[in-house]
Amino acid sequence: MGRGKIEIKRIENSSNRQVTYSKRRNGIMKKAKEITVLCDAHVSLVIFASSGKMHEYCSPSTT
Repeated sequence: MGRGKIEIKRIENSSNRQVTYSKRRNGIMKKAKEITVLCDAHVSLVIFASSGKMHEYCSPSTT
């Protein structure tokens, strides 16, 4: 049995929102690294936090 559907909406509590953002950011960074290794793909990822801070990932062979 799979997980139930959740409603996608903005998280009002800023502390909870930051925790969720950090976890999801780490998860998508991990997925980008995995697809680079498994599929020999060139991957670039840029994420902007609501605070304006930028996080990026570029696969090693991407320039």
